Amino acid sequence: MKVRIEKDDLGEKEVPIEAYYGIQTLRSMENFDIAKRPISRQMIKGLAVVKKAAAKANYECGYLSDEVYNAISLTCDEIFNGRLHGQFITDLVQGGGGTSMNMNANEVIANRANEMLGKPKGSYNPIHPIDQVNLCQSTNDVVPTAGKFAAIVLTKKLLVEMKKFANAYEELAKKYDSVITTAKTHLNDSVPVTYGKLFSATQYSIEKDMKRITQAMQGMLEVNLGGTIIGTGYNADPKYVRRVVRYLSEFSGEDFYQSKNMIDCTRGLDSFVWLSTTIKTFALDLQKIANDLKLNACCFNTVKLPEVQSGSSFTPGKVTPVVLEMVAQVVYYIEGNDLTICRCAAAGEMEFNVNIPIVLACLFENLNFIRRTIRVLREKCLEGLEVIGLQDNEIYANFIITSLQSKLGYDKTREIIQEARRTNRKTTDILLERKLISKEEIEIFKANADFAKPGFIKFQDK
Repeated sequence: MKVRIEKDDLGEKEVPIEAYYGIQTLRSMENFDIAKRPISRQMIKGLAVVKKAAAKANYECGYLSDEVYNAISLTCDEIFNGRLHGQFITDLVQGGGGTSMNMNANEVIANRANEMLGKPKGSYNPIHPIDQVNLCQSTNDVVPTAGKFAAIVLTKKLLVEMKKFANAYEELAKKYDSVITTAKTHLNDSVPVTYGKLFSATQYSIEKDMKRITQAMQGMLEVNLGGTIIGTGYNADPKYVRRVVRYLSEFSGEDFYQSKNMIDCTRGLDSFVWLSTTIKTFALDLQKIANDLKLNACCFNTVKLPEVQSGSSFTPGKVTPVVLEMVAQVVYYIEGNDLTICRCAAAGEMEFNVNIPIVLACLFENLNFIRRTIRVLREKCLEGLEVIGLQDNEIYANFIITSLQSKLGYDKTREIIQEARRTNRKTTDILLERKLISKEEIEIFKANADFAKPGFIKFQDK
């Protein structure tokens, strides 16, 4: 393999001659071989848009020539559009608060930009990774800002999928609006309810989570770009500081704004915690949704799920709710990632929090996992779900005795129900025997009972 020699503070090192990354990236790869996965593609795009905004601000301040600015800008556009992502080789788990991924971006941009100007990789002339590409910047403002851009992109993708998920429950609510079932409390039959009501309640729950996540996503728009090392803007031109976030918004299409207190924004990761918490909240609601589907399908037999996979390598014909089982495992994983994010945020030290690489890794993973999970749940379970209506005489018998409580009183109603259980008879048979209700009233009840509306169901006094 042909190599070139590059130098840094620690000495010389051989770098593959065709590589766009440089010596600092290579050292990072050798030091952090942990996850064996690179940083997120959206994070790479975030780094590109930050570097382009910084280059534009530096150009307007007179620090970059036309030639240098154009080469850097074009390179950032290439990276934003998907090129050179294979040159971002730093592990997503890394020390240094993200210095490795920032230098990876600086070196790739510098080498590609120099190549555009007819210069060999590794020459770093006229464009140096730090002197030009990282000018007026620090890892401490670049990485959090790029991470917030990536989080916004991934959150918007999640919200699109959540809307489809909510719509699927809306369709089920319309389809089974008048089908009656027995609500369950303590896993026992309770009062009558329609599936329309139950499915609408789930739709409402999803839409509540969407509002929470959308609100938390707004916290990603506050950035410390321009604050450099600790948020004071040290060693950055004040004109650059005033302009860089404006160009970040222009190039990203998002309404980013510079924090009123960039020291706080640099050392605090609370906005990432807030977004992570809303995602975890949705995940917990999602597990409740999956658990209810599994109980209805496997225990109460009130719904039928699509059969998507054989359930046993031993038992022929067994079909299990594999998608719902997957949902629970994803939720546990998300809870673990959220705990990592919370612990990392609390472990910040003085004016910087070095834990941001793993915070971003966990947050991006949660956003991707839950988006893919609800898509599979919608496609594999909800879109082929069938409801089994419970409208036989025994079900109505239970409903009738509950509705008669307002007329008979609690103690009398309980006595009839206990007698029915003890003698294994229907409550309606006991009511008829005691002449507390007529057959005609039972038929009227079945024809007119509207379990979707609140209030007592009236019976004519004898």
